[in-house]
Parts: sequence; structure tokens; C-alpha cells
Amino acid sequence: MSRAGSDQSRPSLLGDLFESLTERGRRFMGWRAGTGRDRLPPPDLTELGARLLSRRGEASGVVIARALLAAFEDAGPEGRLAFLRALADDFGPDPKAVQAALAALQQAPDAAGPMEALHSASEPRRQELLRRLNLAPGGTAALVRMREELLGHLRDQPELRRVDQDFAHLFGSWFNRGFLGLRRIDWNTPASILEKIIRYEAVHAIRNWDDLRNRLQPGDRRCYGFFHPQLTDEPLIFVEVALTRASPDNVAELLDLTRRPIRAEEADTAVFYSISNTQKGLAGVSFGNFLIKQVVEELKAECPNIRTFVTLSPVPGFAAWLEAQRRDEASDLISPEQRLAFAALDQPGWHRDAAGAGSMRAPLLAAAASYFLSARDKAGRVIDPVARFHLGNGARLERLNFLGDVSENGLKQSHGLMVNYLYDLSQIEVNHEGFAERSHVVASDSAKAAKPVPRP
Repeated sequence: MSRAGSDQSRPSLLGDLFESLTERGRRFMGWRAGTGRDRLPPPDLTELGARLLSRRGEASGVVIARALLAAFEDAGPEGRLAFLRALADDFGPDPKAVQAALAALQQAPDAAGPMEALHSASEPRRQELLRRLNLAPGGTAALVRMREELLGHLRDQPELRRVDQDFAHLFGSWFNRGFLGLRRIDWNTPASILEKIIRYEAVHAIRNWDDLRNRLQPGDRRCYGFFHPQLTDEPLIFVEVALTRASPDNVAELLDLTRRPIRAEEADTAVFYSISNTQKGLAGVSFGNFLIKQVVEELKAECPNIRTFVTLSPVPGFAAWLEAQRRDEASDLISPEQRLAFAALDQPGWHRDAAGAGSMRAPLLAAAASYFLSARDKAGRVIDPVARFHLGNGARLERLNFLGDVSENGLKQSHGLMVNYLYDLSQIEVNHEGFAERSHVVASDSAKAAKPVPRP
């Protein structure tokens, strides 16, 4: 055939291919078209999964993957749960393949081939199914939503944990730091992303657009987020930063709409006051440690005058822990005198009474010091999840801030307590190793001084 003839036939071949794929897509997606009697029954999700794994052609596989994800989205709660159960029960490792690989390994225990065959055979088939689903347009986002659905069933459906382990394994690779891009989010960022910042803010609720502008537009404010190439308009995590002249002890001064901004050149401190994960389906995939460290590098390059990097963090577990200590008369983490003083916490508006709040300061900070420095959960870990995050990153417990957050949520979760964690760049690695290996909490002298002296 001449080259000209080959070129002339190419559009026809491509047209036939697309027509074939389109017709195949219509068959798989037909249940979505039509209404009433003309509407086809939805496809069987488990059957689609098996068919997707049996395909060798990438193009036809993409069509089936797209159909399966669409059918999962359209299915009701029972249909989606049934598919998740099928992933656990029907798409595990192939027992016959595992047995054959084990037999081959026993025959040649030192050979590389049988070991590799066993590794391949022992991988659950659902991992390959999830990889193929990821090839569909919008597949990554759909799988993140699928795992969010899965996480909601784990307590009542413990057999689904093996499926979640496969999701976590794959997401750990797909959302590796190397695939994430850091972007600054400011007042000129597209509105579609700004709306998500308002919706996803998990620490200090954004009340309106003026509140958002106060956090993004002034020269002494920054916001950064990690984005994935398959989720271009979805920040996976974002951090809000205030550039200040000193470490703040309360969040109200940072969020005050009437404050007077300073020039970035006048600041000597960068305050990380809110970090929000946005995708529930990515729970357990760590972004925050990389985000903070990269933002520190960005700020050091942009504002060399900034010498101090500190957080102003909530203490979400403190109020619940303190309530448990008050009920436990055998607890040695609070004293009888503290227990008596804490009765005032049951009175609404206690924090607004100057005298009452003043008398609460010392016992509450002493309890907070015990909470961070002595209290541990059943696994021997620091109780507070925010503390585990920052201490695990190598930060130091710097200061306990009495009535740092007197919002309704701040009083409910921590009786208003907030904490500064200091990121001393010269000590991060040492602090991290001590916390990771021995659960050692590095704390400033002032934080340790708040802890009460044990009774003889």
C-alpha cells in the first residue's frame, strides 16, 4: 500500500474505532438514557468489575471503567455497599495462583522467578481493578469519593478494612509528594477554588466573602495549597498564614476584620493558624508535614526578615479529656484543688467574668501541661491529634494560651485553650526522632513550668 493510501485510510480506521467504542459505551451506559419503560436496568457492578479485569485492550477498558464508576455513583446506598462488599469478597488474591506460586517456590526457594510470581499472585485482584478504574476520565476523583463512602462503613463492616488497606496503599503512591504542586491561593484565585476554601475550612469557619478577603488579600496574609494534576481545581490541603511582629496568643486578633495590616517587610514571624484537609477519601495520606516545610521554604525566600515559624493551634481533645479526669476520682493528673476549681467550667459564660476567668487560669494551664506532657492513650501516644501532627513534624510545644479561642467551638472543644508549636529549623530533625522513637515531647521551659509538681 502506498503511503498516500495509508494516510487516506487512517481517518476511516480511527472513525471505526471511535464508532465501536461509542457503541460499546452506549450499551454500558444505556441505563442512564430514557425514562419509564424505556429505561434499562442498571448494570451489575460486580459483573462490570470482572469484565474490566478480563479486558486486555486499554480503550475498551476505559469505556468499562467509566461505566462502572458512573453506575456506582448512580447506585443507591445499598447498591454501593454491595459493590464494596464484593471488592472484599470476590476480588481478593486468586487462591489457585497463590498455591501454584508457593509450590514453585518450594521447588526452587533460591530462584528469583518463583518469588516474583508469588508476590504477583498474592496481590489482591481489586488493586488491579482500582488501577484500571483510575484510567477513566475523572477516575481519580471518583475513587476518592468511593473510598469516602467506604470509610463510612468500616465500623459496621470490619471486613471492608482489607479493601481500605488497598485504597490506602494505592493512594499513597498516586498522591506521593512528587505528584503534588504547591500553589499560592490569593484574592485573584478563580472563584471556584475560593468557594471550596470557604467550604473546606475546618478550623476557623469563614463567615462570608469579607472574612475570606481578610485572610487572603492583605500583604501580611498568605494561603497555600497542594494540588494534584488529576484534581486541578480541588486543593487537597491548604494552610492559612499570618505574618506578624510576634507570636500571637489568641486567634481573634488574627481574624479581626478591623485590624490594620502591616507590610510583609515589617513582619518577623510567620503564624500557621489553620490547616485543613479537604478530601475525606484521602484520610491517612499525609500531606501536612510536606506542606508546612515547603511553605517555610517559600516564605524564607520571599521574606528573609521572618525568623520565627510558629503555629496557633486548636486543642480539640482537651475538654473531653478534662471531663474524664474530673469524673475519675482516682486520677493523679489533676489535683483535688483543680477538680474543685473546674466546677466553674460548667457555668455558661464563665470566661466573660474577669474574676472567675482569672482564678481559672492557673488550674486550667496546669491541667493542659499534664495533658500534653503526661497523659497518653492506650497505645502510649500523646492524646491530642493536632499535637501528634506537629510534634511528629519536629515542632516544639512552645506556649499554652489561656482563652486563645473563645468562639463557641473553641470553648466546647478546649475551654478556649490554644497552643503555639514552634518550628525551629535547626532542631526539627532531632525533635522528630525523639518523638517518633520515644514519644518524647520537646517543650519550652514556660510550658513545662505550668505542670503541677507531683504530690509526695
